[in-house]
Amino acid sequence: MMPSILPTYNRAPLSFVKGQGTWLTEADGRRFLDLGAGIAVNALGHAHPTLVKVLTDQAQALWHVSNLYQIPQQQALADRLVELTFADTVFFTNSGTEACELAVKMARKYWHDKGHPERTDIISFKGSFHGRSSAGIAAAGSEAMTAGFGPLLPGFIHLPWGDLDAVGAALSDTVGAILVEPVQGEGGIRPLSDECLKGLRQLCDDHGILLILDEVQCGMGRTGKLFAHEWAGIAPDIMMVAKGIGGGFPLGAVLASENAASGMIAGTHGSTYGGNPLGCAVGCAVLDIVADPQFLSEINRKAGLLRQKLEALVAAHPNNFEEVRGTGLMLGLKCKQPNTDLVAAGYTAEILTIPAGDNVLRLLPPLNIADEDIQIAIDRLDRAAATLSTP
Repeated sequence: MMPSILPTYNRAPLSFVKGQGTWLTEADGRRFLDLGAGIAVNALGHAHPTLVKVLTDQAQALWHVSNLYQIPQQQALADRLVELTFADTVFFTNSGTEACELAVKMARKYWHDKGHPERTDIISFKGSFHGRSSAGIAAAGSEAMTAGFGPLLPGFIHLPWGDLDAVGAALSDTVGAILVEPVQGEGGIRPLSDECLKGLRQLCDDHGILLILDEVQCGMGRTGKLFAHEWAGIAPDIMMVAKGIGGGFPLGAVLASENAASGMIAGTHGSTYGGNPLGCAVGCAVLDIVADPQFLSEINRKAGLLRQKLEALVAAHPNNFEEVRGTGLMLGLKCKQPNTDLVAAGYTAEILTIPAGDNVLRLLPPLNIADEDIQIAIDRLDRAAATLSTP
């Protein structure tokens, strides 16, 4: 019999009833260390007191009015994002999937209004993940996501990850944009090199096309800068943001330059819930914390500490792990055994991790994880790996 919840997830037999910081409490009382942070969503951990207060205060004042009216909290968050980034304008969504839909529409509308409606093709990369919408799965192109959902949205060219020569060869008069994650998350914690990101920016400049960055998972301080592309010293034309921007509250955004967004006039896009007072009030509070230079510096320090300990863990368990990969607090353990076995062993050791592509175990802790929790994480990962070790 079909369950009341559509069975599109293979859910673990865990039911969490409370969270505090890096910890989750299961209904039976067990406490789990959370290295998944709701898939990089809970950037400041669970029940952060500042976010709880902001959300409670806003909930007592106003929840929803729709985008038919001015929303002061939305204006404040947009102004702050414009101040801190390359962007001239922002549209708020509820998720990264919705952000992808707008990014694709924005790029195609740009060329339509410039008198080149033929420039509908968008170059994307194998191993990518851009959400589960029709545009998102078409952009990623993997069989696992697209099988059975045809006909797919046309206009995407899928190239090998990080292959600048392939990108150069694929450019034509029908290509209008390049879409890429600076760090692939679902694809296995694969950072794009600074040289490659700079090369993509240069190709876009040379050919007059748009660069779209998907920073849904790697943005909002996750790599030790507010956005991952800052490490390469480049700027996109359009950027997708979500997950950590709401600190656990559903919130996403598309940031864009004035030029790239020029086609998006009144009536070209909308969202019933996007930019609501609740989400934007929380988003402002998250941004105030995460964008602080001292907070970002602490992320880098903690990332170095965690990586050092993970390298030692890999050395201690050569039958389980191949390497540590990633950047900042977006790290992965390349596994020799099925990564799902290590996730399950983690449940017994009371630690939460997330599987990713290329047989990688994803580690996405809250950005404010305490040093002592980092050590507890290593101890529990060690315990989980030991249960699967072979002579």
